[in-house]
Amino acid sequence: MSLAPGNGPVQITPEQLRGRIHELAAKIREDHQGEEPHLICILNGAFMFFTDLVKALDMPCTLDFMQTSSYGNAKQSSGEVKLVKDLQFPISGKHVILVDDIIDTGITMNYLLHYLQGRGPASLKVASLLSKPSRRKVEVPVEYLGFTIPDAFVYGYGLDRAQFDRNLPFITSQGDD
Repeated sequence: MSLAPGNGPVQITPEQLRGRIHELAAKIREDHQGEEPHLICILNGAFMFFTDLVKALDMPCTLDFMQTSSYGNAKQSSGEVKLVKDLQFPISGKHVILVDDIIDTGITMNYLLHYLQGRGPASLKVASLLSKPSRRKVEVPVEYLGFTIPDAFVYGYGLDRAQFDRNLPFITSQGDD
């Protein structure tokens, strides 16, 4: 594994990200043949994954954005979910796919699933780039999963380190600082 300049080892390369995202897009196309899924990006961390996934879908779909906060600038979730930005468009009767960067404790995704289920979607599924099952406090379904990772602080490719490094084209972990 190579080292990212000024960071720890590169955990997931741009090529691995691209390949897995194309596999996930193919599975979504297969599962939603004849439908127009409505994808919701969970800001801020999922924006790069969301953009690449939408481009790889190659099918009619609609998009929206939500933002929650449970981390602030910390490396660990506070356990308290705050809705920062709600949806702009109704989801009643739509086949909704929530697109997130990482399922860690599961608390935020569990909150979002319950919150959105009350709005009457035809279906509600989760796509997550990363999952840390060892940290799970609440089990949530993830129908489209990019990578399972160990319990390490990771950033890059949309995930931040105190609001920095979201623009890295790979995912890395904290070095020995």
